[in-house]
Order: sequence, then structure tokens, then C-alpha cells
Amino acid sequence: MRRRRYKKSLKHTSFVVMHVSILVFFLVFVLAPVYWMFITSLKTDKEIVNVRNITYWPQNPTLDNYKRLFDTLQFGVYIKNSIYFAVVSALFVVMISIFGGYSLARYKFKGKMQFILFLLITQMVPGILVTIPMYLVYLKLSLTNTYTGLFIIYIIGQLPFCVITMRSFFQRIPISLEESARVEGCSRIQAIFRIIVPILLPGIVAVFVFAFTAVWNDLMTGIIFTSRNALRTIPVGMRGLIGKLNVQWGELTAGGIVALLPTVVMFAFVQRFVVSGLTAGSVKE
Repeated sequence: MRRRRYKKSLKHTSFVVMHVSILVFFLVFVLAPVYWMFITSLKTDKEIVNVRNITYWPQNPTLDNYKRLFDTLQFGVYIKNSIYFAVVSALFVVMISIFGGYSLARYKFKGKMQFILFLLITQMVPGILVTIPMYLVYLKLSLTNTYTGLFIIYIIGQLPFCVITMRSFFQRIPISLEESARVEGCSRIQAIFRIIVPILLPGIVAVFVFAFTAVWNDLMTGIIFTSRNALRTIPVGMRGLIGKLNVQWGELTAGGIVALLPTVVMFAFVQRFVVSGLTAGSVKE
């Protein structure tokens, strides 16, 4: 009896150790590039290019790369633009997705399934395929190098996935809750925002985070549809640090660390909402 318990305990311990080892491996695999980017941003240019004597911590840590980043590259403008585009676009996407998801979940109309299928198909089409036609349309409408043009692309690009996701959230909410609210005198809009939206808060946060990170990390849109420095976001501005003959590794890694901080802080605050929201929207009851 004791032998069986001992063997069972030994198997359980080995099982836990194996899983912990796998998690530690993947954690190191993910964090190692971030660590290397951080220490590179603190090194001098001479230490960065010295491949014969690679250091795993700066010999003389310095913040000169961060100073040059803001003094010579107007990085503050890029941060302001990224925050502005990401937050406003994500808010519009969330608002439209709430109404779109509700309509697809609650109403029956002709062509509903075809429309849902169309939304799904759009996720299979690489964005680069429609870039040239969109650019020609933007030239005709004079939307290049404008805030309006960028917002249209950012919002439309995230809507299909977010609407489908929000639809799955609404499908989990019993329609009896809305009917009870209507009996109490609420209109349909009041029932949505007073009863349903508070319940769907984790899902709304998950959609907001998805749209925010997609716009925050976008590079191609800014490169193709803008040429003014005043409209550049962080990815577009950092691309200018990569030249034909050299790469400004110090400023590039410093910019990467600065660009990483807002998303890390945001995920630290909304992590529980994102996890519960994505889990809630994954299965229909």
C-alpha cells in the first residue's frame, strides 16, 4: 500500500516538474529577446557593435540612446499619434461591434448567414492584396496623409473579427433579461446599455484590447498612406532608424522598449477581463 502511494506521489511529482520545466523554457524563450533589447538600449554604440566581446550586461549603462530618441527623432510625436489612433479607433470599433454583434445575435433577416460568412472570409484575405486598390481610391478622394483616411482603414480593418466576436458574447446572454427590462419600461437601447453591456464588460474589454494592439502595432498602413512626419506612429518612425548601410541599434532598441511599456501596463490592468472575455466568447451555451 505504501509502495503504491509512493509510486503515485513520485509520478505526480515528475509530472509537475515536467510541466514546470516546459513553462520555464517557454518563459525564457519569450523574455530573452526583451531582455536583450533592454540591455542593448543601455549600451554605447561602441559596445553594441563589438561582436568579439559580447556582454550580457552593459559595462557602462547609459540613457543616451533614449535621449537621442526623443531629441533628434521627435519620438514624442510618434507616441502621441500612436496613442491617439489606437484609443480612438478601438473605441469606435467597440461601439460599432456592440450594435453589429447585437444585430447578428438577436435579429433574423435575409442574407444574415451570408453576411457572417463574408465577415469570416475577409479574415482570410491578406491585407496587402487590397492595398494597391485602396491606395488608388484614397488618391482619388484625397484621403492620403489625413487623419480621416487613417481612421477609416484602422476601424474597417478590425471590425469583421470584432463584430463576430461580439456576436458570440451576445449569444451567451439570455434574451429573457432584455424582455424583463422591456417589461419594466426600458427601450431596446436602454436595455442594451443598462442591462447587457455591464454583463458583457469582459468581452468589451477583450475587443478593445484586440483593436488597440492591432492599431498600435500597425506598420504597413502608416508607411503606405502617409508621408508626413506629423502623422507617423511609433512603428513607422522606428523604421527610419534602419538605413541602407547601417542600423541605429541603440535608438531602435530604446524605441522598442518605450513602445512596449503602454501595452504591458494596459495588459497588467485588464488581464483578468481579457482572459474571462475571450473564454466567455469561445463557446456558445
